[in-house]
Amino acid sequence: MKAPDPLAAAITANVSDALDEDVGTGDVTASLVDGNAQAKAIVLAREAMVMAGQAWVNEVFRQVDAGIRVEWLCNDGDRVVADQEICIITGAARGILTGERTALNFLQLLSGTATTTSRYVEAVSGFRARILDTRKTVPGLRLAQKYAVRCGGGENHRVGLYDALLVKENHIIACGGIAAAVQTAKERHRNLPVEVEVESISEVREALEAGADRLLLDNFDIADLQRAVDINQSEGKPPADLEASGNITLDNIGAIAETGIDYISIGALTKHVKAVDLSMRFRYRA
Repeated sequence: MKAPDPLAAAITANVSDALDEDVGTGDVTASLVDGNAQAKAIVLAREAMVMAGQAWVNEVFRQVDAGIRVEWLCNDGDRVVADQEICIITGAARGILTGERTALNFLQLLSGTATTTSRYVEAVSGFRARILDTRKTVPGLRLAQKYAVRCGGGENHRVGLYDALLVKENHIIACGGIAAAVQTAKERHRNLPVEVEVESISEVREALEAGADRLLLDNFDIADLQRAVDINQSEGKPPADLEASGNITLDNIGAIAETGIDYISIGALTKHVKAVDLSMRFRYRA
């Protein structure tokens, strides 16, 4: 039997929760419209963006009124210019009005995440570094935002606490040191790579000696990032993957990538989201 798709289940749940929040016991304003009235609406981008969120919009109108049809004029991952038409929505006017804000909320949020991600991906073009997200997501929208990161050309770090090991400062203290934490991780989770957060060059060497598979270099300046890359190549047996994190901006990411780092993780992709500007306009009422 085919395993359930966690993203599909998340989309259904995301939309159901959002509609419960917005519609509640019923859309009193849409009830002013003749129940037999049909309408055509256009969604427009008001600024350049990378689109993400089609499936959430489709699901909004499916749950509101299965007779409503959404015709997409571009796809997730596409670059959209200002004033470009994104989709055409046709069906019962009441249903379109009821679903409008919820649909646009998903589309503007997820397109905002994809658009921001694309800017960071472009900034490291030509370097080996790949852009990763983090767990700093809007509660309840983790899979949605991680999907949007992929639409923007980024890659996903761990989804949650269950699918990857990341030994951070407090874990290290609680376990009695880096070596002890790595050893326990390898004994108890043989099928998972072990990533260790390090905060100094001495901890880089300690984690490499312990056999960590990946090092998260937390808030390293450019000089220490370069030292860590060099030490990893000369002392890692084998070398670990290196991930830079902390205070990453579009102004400094090029210099970070130039050190030869493997990954750059950026919480701002999903934490400091600026939604894109969208609007819906009715073209006719029948």
